[in-house]
Amino acid sequence: MLQIAALTNRFVYIGDVQPLEDGVVVILQPWNIRRWGTTRGLGQLALDGPTKDTILDRVGTVRVPYHSLILLLDCEIKPWQKLFA
Repeated sequence: MLQIAALTNRFVYIGDVQPLEDGVVVILQPWNIRRWGTTRGLGQLALDGPTKDTILDRVGTVRVPYHSLILLLDCEIKPWQKLFA
């Protein structure tokens, strides 16, 4: 499922988030959201996709322990299709 994952230490990623049984979440096809570029916060990104001011960086597979996860936001896939086709 395409989700935005906010982690401790201010890291924010978007990708296919999958829970694993060993206390870890893996984020597949991840992008680091370096600059939100929104006027209405992360929820705007989740629903409307990236803005002209959003800065995304492609990264390798991310593995995160559950205790580092602050929140997950479900995303509308259509506005993100160019990145996750």
